Amino acid sequence: MPGTSSFLIVANRLPVDRVGEDMWRRSPGGLVTAIAPVLQRREGAWIGWHGAPDERLDPFEHDGMHLIPVPLSEQEVELYYEGFSNATLWPLYHDVVATPVYSRALWDAYRLVNERFARAAAEAAAPDAVVWVQDYQLQLVPAMLRRLRPDVRIGFFLHIPFPPGELFQQLPWRRELLEGLLGADLVGFQRPGGAANFIRLCRKTLGLQYQKHEIYVEDRVVRAEAFPISVDFGELDVLVREPHIVARAQEIRRDLGNPEHVLLGVDRLDYTKGIGQRLKAFGELLADGSIKPGEAVFVQIATPSRERVEEYIRLRDSIELQVGRINGEQGELGQQPVQYLHQSYDRDELAALYLAADVMVVTPLRDGMNLVAKEYISCRHDLRGALVLSEFAGAAEELKQAFMVNPYDVDGLKRTMLTAMRATPHDLSRRMRSLRRRVATYDVDRWAQDFLAALEA
Repeated sequence: MPGTSSFLIVANRLPVDRVGEDMWRRSPGGLVTAIAPVLQRREGAWIGWHGAPDERLDPFEHDGMHLIPVPLSEQEVELYYEGFSNATLWPLYHDVVATPVYSRALWDAYRLVNERFARAAAEAAAPDAVVWVQDYQLQLVPAMLRRLRPDVRIGFFLHIPFPPGELFQQLPWRRELLEGLLGADLVGFQRPGGAANFIRLCRKTLGLQYQKHEIYVEDRVVRAEAFPISVDFGELDVLVREPHIVARAQEIRRDLGNPEHVLLGVDRLDYTKGIGQRLKAFGELLADGSIKPGEAVFVQIATPSRERVEEYIRLRDSIELQVGRINGEQGELGQQPVQYLHQSYDRDELAALYLAADVMVVTPLRDGMNLVAKEYISCRHDLRGALVLSEFAGAAEELKQAFMVNPYDVDGLKRTMLTAMRATPHDLSRRMRSLRRRVATYDVDRWAQDFLAALEA
């Protein structure tokens, strides 16, 4: 089969963004950072949508990767991506923080697009290839691909939480999604609880037998296990020591008025991230006098996300109103306690922000992992800085020396933020040393190696 690859990544998006007519740059974000180096080493191919609707592109090369675009129409972007993926599955898998939309039209589009991705993978895979399917947008692909190409080895990894049975059972298409995932040889989750939820649902909904991590599907065995994703610790550790990053971090603090404490939040603008809860806690600390004017500044980076989805439009309006209220009531002339930035930042600027921040506030209401927490730790070679971390982030299972919070408990969040700000240098260095040891040992290379070794075993 000429022109095929023995190693394939299948994801909703290609790992590049267009910056000109025929010019591309590597996309930011955890998935690309995690998997692109693996693909380059194996000289494989990446299948995904290139980001522009109603446009067909031929396969092309970029940065040592062979990229195979899958076309999507404007209507498919609306129904499959903004619809079933992000208005149905995303809220359902995140503990119904928002109400999921159950629509047959959205489901039909999801199934149709998954078929297109499966056909593209079947055509691009060499005999006995390894195919690694990524995330919640493509949960039907494993079974569809197996029907087309029973010779290939199929892995699937879910980057977001997998919900408990009482939530998943709401889905009218619950059987189809479970059967879709069972087309894989190995189904990976961020946390052991996600794998356990999946195995129990296969027993309850499909009547399948299992033993420990193994589910018996006709004449096959499907493994379901946890593989917590991570970051490139070494790259960030080197980057943050660069003189221009150090200088930029100092400049950021000067621009903020050299406050005693800089608190930082870095998130996609998403209702699962707990941005409103942390801002409420900070605003109340200012209002009740626990923080003096000018003592602390909260920098909230909110990267634009899914801007055509109604729930996200309402969220942006709500957050911007909340920021305006805090600054209006607690700010002084030339001094705003909350610096809110609704834009994207490159890796260098984020590294400088991490280095400038005394307290990193990561308070998702539900999160598969949260790589921002691990990025912050990777950047703190000075052993300073405090991580305030929601117990509902997947990372909480690993990062036990963080200052843990329940983001729904605003009083508890206030107390923990104050504790983090007033911790002694000895306490901070003790905690950060332990956190860095964990992230350095279990970095993104370890994650990919562990998953692929289990898949190919």
